[in-house]
Amino acid sequence: MTGVATSFFDSVKMIAAEKGIPEEDVFLAVEEALAKAADKFFNSQDFYGNFQAQMDRETGEFHVYALKQVVAEVEEEDLEISLKEAQALNPDAAEGDTLWLPQDTSQLGRIAAQAAKQVLVQKVREAERDRIFTEFAGRIGEVVVAEVKRFEKSAIILEIDRVEAMLRRNEALRGDRFDKGQRIKVVILAVDRSAKDPQVQVSRTDPRLLIKLFENEVPEIHDGTVVIRNCVREAGDRAKVAVHSLDPDVDPVGACVGLKGSRVQAIIRELKNEKIDIVRYDDDPARFIANALNPAKALRVTISALEDRRVEVVVDDEQLSVAIGKRGQNVRLAAKLTGWNIDVRSEADKRREAEAAMGFTLPAAEASEEAAAPAAPASSLLAELGPVEGVDAALADRIAAAGYPDAKSLYTVTVEQLMRVEGMDQDLAFRLIDAVQAHFGE
Repeated sequence: MTGVATSFFDSVKMIAAEKGIPEEDVFLAVEEALAKAADKFFNSQDFYGNFQAQMDRETGEFHVYALKQVVAEVEEEDLEISLKEAQALNPDAAEGDTLWLPQDTSQLGRIAAQAAKQVLVQKVREAERDRIFTEFAGRIGEVVVAEVKRFEKSAIILEIDRVEAMLRRNEALRGDRFDKGQRIKVVILAVDRSAKDPQVQVSRTDPRLLIKLFENEVPEIHDGTVVIRNCVREAGDRAKVAVHSLDPDVDPVGACVGLKGSRVQAIIRELKNEKIDIVRYDDDPARFIANALNPAKALRVTISALEDRRVEVVVDDEQLSVAIGKRGQNVRLAAKLTGWNIDVRSEADKRREAEAAMGFTLPAAEASEEAAAPAAPASSLLAELGPVEGVDAALADRIAAAGYPDAKSLYTVTVEQLMRVEGMDQDLAFRLIDAVQAHFGE
């Protein structure tokens, strides 16, 4: 097998260098492959035994041996050799020793080579997977620059340090459009030793990417003067970052924004124009929540249920839609950032509540007329808004029973509040809020 040995030897050297795998690991894989090929070949010749292969690390020559145990009386000829025969081959042989008997490999030919190559490929793949897992398991959360290699139906395949990584479509930003060969920033999300696809999973939607980008762009964060206390994202759309300064002379928000917005704008460009609200962290929950609702200005923040971490925030009437945000996004992100459930109310709503609590009532005639008037059916909500996909009369009745009988009452509602209504899911809540905003011309 000299010719085969030479080609194998060259292949081993090449694969080891190309894949970054220790040569010895590949040599051992080749030896195992040859032993299996020899086992298959000799078994076909009615010679059953225990075979081992050895490869000379210097010359690349291969040798195959049949291993036989030295015994006083042979019972299995393929696996045992008598003491007398063993001592004829090796005078120092003793009972219980294992003799390595050289085998003629000239007949193995292409069958052995092909079998060895197949096992070699498998072993190299396993070794490479182990290497990738070992290398990347400690790098989860690290932001790296990856090169776009190719596009698949559900993912973009990237390359990081000569290793393929997978960016699934749902981990990419909505505005991401890449060209082959383009270099992009991603965060290492996970690594899977057993995955059939590329083992390394990366993301551009993970909040850790935004945190690392701030660390790279803002020296005060890099050196620890300014600390990011929390970061939440609706990737590709909007994010909120809570920052705190350990130096009273350093403004954490100003440091992150940079001169004329230069620092934050660099991050926004990297994230395809994702809006970023930089929020000043405060140990006082009320002040922190008020800051988190930026750009809306809160008039009052009142803790309504400490055990449920629920607060009520009152804003000017014209600030209500800003505080809630499109599809409730602003208040939703503020709630995630602070860890509090936030109910936003307008000053007008609070004033009406206060008047009712103080005993201001309708004149008797008006009150009796109103009492005599039949209650508007809950389904009148649909009459105001028009058809809303997924909202039927029965669901409209349940929405009304929950305290939202008309479009006006739904104007300040959040997705979280609507989700408490039986039969309501998140997508349906978003559609209903969109319909309400459209009704009021937003």
